[in-house]
Amino acid sequence: MLYLDSAIIKEAQTIIPWGWVKGITTNPTLLAKSELSPEDTLKQLAQISPGELYYQLTTTEFDLMVAEGRRAYEIIGSKTVLKIPATAIGFQVTAKLSSEISCAVTAIYSAAQTVIAKECGAKYAIAYVNRATKLLGDGLALVKQMSQLLEGSETEILAASLKSPEEAASALLAGAHHLTLPLPILAAMTTHELSEQTVTEFNEKGMGIK
Repeated sequence: MLYLDSAIIKEAQTIIPWGWVKGITTNPTLLAKSELSPEDTLKQLAQISPGELYYQLTTTEFDLMVAEGRRAYEIIGSKTVLKIPATAIGFQVTAKLSSEISCAVTAIYSAAQTVIAKECGAKYAIAYVNRATKLLGDGLALVKQMSQLLEGSETEILAASLKSPEEAASALLAGAHHLTLPLPILAAMTTHELSEQTVTEFNEKGMGIK
């Protein structure tokens, strides 16, 4: 599935008529760009989103993270997916909450972390592909390793930090099940200059129903 990576209400409204964007992912940085408070933004996005709405925990202590996750569920409802950082405490929180709220372990940078995410019951394991390429050398290789380790499990890969349609497609070829992308990249995925050229040629030379 393809997700919109944004917390801007107008961008969420833009993708609804498209019919092929299945949900919305947010993070603290994206929520900070909204003109509304995080709570009001999430309430509106929950009404707009065609499917799952991801919220990333910002607290760092176990009890506070659990409370924040449950509060997010109160705001968003059944569409909630909690993004929980791939840290020692984050994995504990995932193990605690995954039976009651869908969880996604985010910012995975190693194959080993993928294994722990699966064992904690995470629905999704999130890889930052472009960022991993910058920091590790090959973000797509990380996705491939994750795919191999998760084969046959119920945990799926969501690829994020994708900077072009080509990188997005490569992430799927490497084994990602889902992609989250900013609005410009989602829009760019629909077009190719040769497609436009071909359609123009057909329309100039052909005939259709009147």
